[in-house]
Amino acid sequence: MNTNPVLVMPGTVPAPRGGILHDLHARHDGVRKVLARIDDAARGLDLPAVSPRLVEGGEVAPGRGPDLQYVEIFAVSIATHRALVGTGVEPAGLVGQSVGELWALAAAGYISVEDTVRLAVARSRTLTRQDWQGTMIAVGVDGRRAEHLAGLFGHPDLVLACENAPHQSVLSGPTALTADIERVAAAAGWPTNRLDVPHPTHSPALARSARKLRAGAPRVPYGGGRVRVCSPWLGRDVADDDPVELMAGALTARVRILDTIRELHASGAEVFVECGERAVVAKMIQASVPGVRCTVPLAEGDAPAAPAGPTTGTPSRNGAHPGAPVVVRPEPTVAVPTPATDPPAAVRPPSPAAVATPAARPEPVEPAPAPSAQAPSAPALSGGAPSAGTRDYDAVLAQLRDLYGGYLGYPPDLLGEDDSLEADLGVESLKQVALLGQVADLFNLPDLRSNASLLGFGSLRRIADAVVAGGAVGEAA
Repeated sequence: MNTNPVLVMPGTVPAPRGGILHDLHARHDGVRKVLARIDDAARGLDLPAVSPRLVEGGEVAPGRGPDLQYVEIFAVSIATHRALVGTGVEPAGLVGQSVGELWALAAAGYISVEDTVRLAVARSRTLTRQDWQGTMIAVGVDGRRAEHLAGLFGHPDLVLACENAPHQSVLSGPTALTADIERVAAAAGWPTNRLDVPHPTHSPALARSARKLRAGAPRVPYGGGRVRVCSPWLGRDVADDDPVELMAGALTARVRILDTIRELHASGAEVFVECGERAVVAKMIQASVPGVRCTVPLAEGDAPAAPAGPTTGTPSRNGAHPGAPVVVRPEPTVAVPTPATDPPAAVRPPSPAAVATPAARPEPVEPAPAPSAQAPSAPALSGGAPSAGTRDYDAVLAQLRDLYGGYLGYPPDLLGEDDSLEADLGVESLKQVALLGQVADLFNLPDLRSNASLLGFGSLRRIADAVVAGGAVGEAA
């Protein structure tokens, strides 16, 4: 058993929220230095610096294009890596999901931070120029069944793109086939979810972009990595591999993160740390190797627990230590993600619009087990509604988690208070109406049924606040 963690770099996920790196930037000199280098490299490519928004806050500018999104995702991953290393963490290895392999190469020392920015932007611009009219669809089944689904259509560009977890696969193919794929999958009882990615990849359709990258991407010095890098599409560790070739080859290759994680676990890896904003690949890992320990240092809303090395500093804005990762508890059959894209996030229940994170409810999923007597924080729904004005927020939240968890086939304690019901949990608008009606009946608050704010910006926290307040809640911020 190896107690040193394997660090995991997510690929294409949603643009990070403003201020996500505020605490790491304030406490770690290594983070400040690496962000300054990324800013300089971005300016050299006619892009704005990324650190002002990631450190001080700010909204994503509309219509800014994907180039900056990739640079920001890289900045979050490498900043998390630098903070962990700065607190004494010694990685046993690094794994990148799709374009996240570039981030892993940089973290391991195979390529420089500046060259990583240049290669990521070259990749983005090449894909934008090809403008392939494709899509990526998460399907809540294993890779074998997903591959059979793709084969039914006989289109050379429709393929199994990613094997993420035992019950989460991703197809990549022409947008024109999307509706037909969804209809066939629905007939088989397989949940699907279209992934909102700027550049659908991992399809033979991207062979032209791969050729252009091999011919025109900047040639960068490489080699001499200090930590092993495991490549889910190569199926082996990176050795003396040209990063341009790695990047280009991945565009048309299948990503087998499931196999990579299982092989690492079989060789002794017991702790995985995701260097991203939230649990995307971590949820895939938990679904692939039940019981393995996963942490996400930048995630919020869970109990901190460091994978290795000391934690330092005072609590961050949300009360967690900046070096103390959040434990991701064991997943059910299907992983849940949020964003995910290149590395699509794990499959989410019903049919949401995640980024990477994913899809919908897995094929036959056992309903969430009823809470035990040892779990007083999750009272049964049959206990009756407390009267208005005496409701306790934690008790209300526990009941809501039971209700929504039962619908999603998902352990209640894995439902985050601030997860978007639609974008993160995959609860379609019509289902939200039905579930909100059940909440209104449960707590005898009929006005909740017509609360447009809860339907348009729903999360368990907002609904719990409305229940505690007796049915009233303000508009979303």
